[in-house]
Amino acid sequence: MEGWDPNTKSTLTQIPLLTTKAGPRDGSTWTQRLKEEYRALIAYTQMNKSNDNDWFRISAANPEGTRWTGKCWYVHNLLKYEFDLQFDIPVTYPATAPELELPELDGKTQKMYRGGKICLTVHFKPLWAKNCPRFGIAHALCLGLAPWLAAEIPILVDSGMIKHKDDAASSNVS
Repeated sequence: MEGWDPNTKSTLTQIPLLTTKAGPRDGSTWTQRLKEEYRALIAYTQMNKSNDNDWFRISAANPEGTRWTGKCWYVHNLLKYEFDLQFDIPVTYPATAPELELPELDGKTQKMYRGGKICLTVHFKPLWAKNCPRFGIAHALCLGLAPWLAAEIPILVDSGMIKHKDDAASSNVS
């Protein structure tokens, strides 16, 4: 964590680390892992809310906890830009990090793969590998999605690649 800004360090140290090394094919140990994932997500969400930094909502989209959906948002120039968020838990999880997807931004930036999967290979994947199995979904959001949104959304807005929903609605009326 050397070289990280104090805010990121503080946030990361408050997200509980996970202990169960299990993936979707591991039966009851996967259920234990999911409980740990939920505990970490709840802690991260509560911390964000208490710091007035609430920026996502996700939940498991299936009972097995292998498909997740929700919303994430980023505030730029006092305007809130909201996006659908989805991802699948890989079969090789937790050795392999989930690929976070923002489908509506597909093709709008070079830092994204087909289907709206955000690029996390250079900065996040080595960090995930080093911290496996202690990192989970909350860590992927904190260290993967949050910095990606902070880096990419202002550029996409300023270049006109994405428009605020109020701007889009007013241009449709004219």
